Parts: sequence; C-alpha cells; structure tokens
Amino acid sequence: MTAAITLKELLTWSQEAATFWNAHFEANPELLELPCAINDSGNVQELVRHIWTADLRWAQCVSGQPMTPRPDLPKGPLSALFQMHEQAAKMFQILLDDPAWNWNETITLAYDWLPADLRIASRRKLTAHALIHSQRHWAQLAGLVRDAGFPSNYWGDLIFSRALE
Repeated sequence: MTAAITLKELLTWSQEAATFWNAHFEANPELLELPCAINDSGNVQELVRHIWTADLRWAQCVSGQPMTPRPDLPKGPLSALFQMHEQAAKMFQILLDDPAWNWNETITLAYDWLPADLRIASRRKLTAHALIHSQRHWAQLAGLVRDAGFPSNYWGDLIFSRALE
C-alpha cells in the first residue's frame, strides 16, 4: 500500500463538504446574506460563488477545456452555484476514472499576476489545489457563521471524512 492520499479521496472529501454546505444554506438561506470579507467577498453567497466557480474553472483547465470567463458564470441562486460544483466534480471524476489520463502533463497558466516560474503546473498539482482550495474556504466560512451566531456543526476536517479509512 502506498502511504498517500489520492485525488479520488480528495474529490470525495470535497463533495462531502460541498453537499454539507449546500444543504446548510438551503435550510438557512439568510446565511447567504451575512457580510463576509473572506477573499474580498461582500457576503457569504459571493464567497460560495468564488469556491464553486474555482472548482469549475480548475476542472475545465485540467481537462483541457477553455475556462468560462467569470462574468459569464452565475451569481446565484444557490442551486445554480451548486450546479457549478457538481459539474466540476463530474469532470474530475471522469478524468480520475481514465487510466490513460496524463496527470504529469504540465499546463501553463495565463495569469499575469503570477510570477513566471509559478505559471507552470502539472494537472495533478492543479487538481489537488482545486480540491484543497475549497476546504480552506469552508473552514473559514465555518468560523464566520459560528462567530455570527449561526454555528453550522461542520465537521469538515479530513479526519472526519468518510473518503479515507
């Protein structure tokens, strides 16, 4: 056995978190309007949009598809935002199920704000980034809603995930 966490396990963990937060916001829609400065978001819904927009755009990048421009992606409602995550998860799953997929192939990112030496990354690294990126923001969000008086009871740490044994 290799002592490693696989991208499939990270994808499952990501899906657990997204499903939890989607259900939590469906049950508590007022939380979407809470002020939120994380990632320069104006409110929680804008942060959720950032998380699921990133999921989709990274999945598109890794799979070789053009990334949908941010202005063309939905700003809401919650169901439309969650649909971006679901689409991304399906794209990642298809790639992870393909034994011939070249995860070591590198992609040059067209981000002028990144130093040139950081613009080249493998599909593997970009996928891991996408799946961990959302977890970082969900943890921030859990603290924000708790501090606002709306604890989520989010057990998002990897140790509590059913994705790993």
